[in-house]
Amino acid sequence: MPDETPARMTAREAVTLLTGPAGFTEHLPPPRELPADGPLGWAGYDAARERARTRTGEEESVVYGTGVVGDRACVLLSFEFGFLGGSLGQRTGDRLEAAYALALTRRLPLLALVATGGSRMQEGMVALTQLQRVAAAATRLRAAGLPQIAVVRDPTTGGGWATVGAGADVVLALPGAQVGFAGSRVRPADADPYAYSAEGQFAAGQVDAVVPADELAATVTHWLRALGPHVAAGAQPSGAGPRDPSGTPGADAPDAAPPRPHAPPPAAPVPRALPVPSASSVPSATARLPETGREAVARARDARRPRAEAYLADYFAVRLPLHGDRCGGTDPGLLCGFGLRADGSAVAYVAQCGTATRPAGYRTAARTIRLADRLGIPVLTLVDTPGAANDAEAERAGAGAAIAETFAAIAAARVPVTTLVIGEGGSGGALALAAPGNTHVTADSYFSVIAPELAAAILKRPPSETGATADQLRLRPQDLVDLGFARSIVG
Repeated sequence: MPDETPARMTAREAVTLLTGPAGFTEHLPPPRELPADGPLGWAGYDAARERARTRTGEEESVVYGTGVVGDRACVLLSFEFGFLGGSLGQRTGDRLEAAYALALTRRLPLLALVATGGSRMQEGMVALTQLQRVAAAATRLRAAGLPQIAVVRDPTTGGGWATVGAGADVVLALPGAQVGFAGSRVRPADADPYAYSAEGQFAAGQVDAVVPADELAATVTHWLRALGPHVAAGAQPSGAGPRDPSGTPGADAPDAAPPRPHAPPPAAPVPRALPVPSASSVPSATARLPETGREAVARARDARRPRAEAYLADYFAVRLPLHGDRCGGTDPGLLCGFGLRADGSAVAYVAQCGTATRPAGYRTAARTIRLADRLGIPVLTLVDTPGAANDAEAERAGAGAAIAETFAAIAAARVPVTTLVIGEGGSGGALALAAPGNTHVTADSYFSVIAPELAAAILKRPPSETGATADQLRLRPQDLVDLGFARSIVG
């Protein structure tokens, strides 16, 4: 963990970092009167709030409104840690709920800049139940197909992390930020501080990226472009609430417009085949097909063959990774995220890298596919694995359930899924990422119910018959087309 945490920006400094000095219009919820010293009558609470107002210039621990990041309109909410530690009280809940409702009404993404210590003790259970309000508001936004992005600042702990932060579709973190459910004063004395840092949470698959402050605006702009909806800056989205003649936003009530279904997007284009480096510098539309099953397997396992990283680099102008399964696991052999193509179109991707895919990889894949489906974004999968990981650790981590989750995510997807098999297609561990009816194969790939070596062993055949077994399995690219599994051979 870095020796120094990032400077604790104020709520408005965090907004300005992304929008610039003139890109934010603040909104306010309907006013709420509280009894003296709050719902618990906590002695000195009113005085503490007044000191917080004087110190920060804010009326509450959250500000929210509309703004433009890069060229994308969005709703921003930002926590003021200097106001009672950015804690959540009843009036904070009013503002958070109203921010989500504003995003829903205007059909805009929600961008949360989080810095909080948790729920406000001086309001007791009234404060704690604000988390339920936030969860319900976020669920309504999710059901409407609108994205939620969180930037977690220093510190982000307690219920604010467990709702606004970790509950977002994409979680970005500033370097060195303290991030975790347990704050520094309530965690075990011997706890490893790295586990509660942005970097530690990234390593555990709870954060998608750790982004330096000077790169944050560009990164968030790319995410807003990729996730949509595509509302141009300065446009008045349908359903926008009225403004008074002065142009000042009125009070935002926490009601919401009904969700608007997505029009089906076009399918992601099939990637072009990339050549084996030693063979040619130009992809060939008439690449020679393997003559035997043994040759097909050998070509798919050739170390010189282009891998997922090369295909993704060729396919996308910008890539935005999603990292981790949100259950404490990561799989470096599976690349997931969203990308922007040269024409600006967005495509979600899930790409195997030639290794045995682990349970965390399948769960991350399912997370990516479900998010793309909710946002109306087509999906591209690249298949290349000898199979699912089958060691004891993988079994303990729920390999079967994770693979089932991926099968289900593709089966349930309403957006088109395009698959290209670029190498090995090893049994169910590969099939889990293959689109029924829209799978294509390269000339340097194969797909099989089981690896030919394992098939020969099960059939009690000597190793010398592995090649013949591969032929019997009909696993060559041309066989896959003849069998109706693949639609075409790409290059």
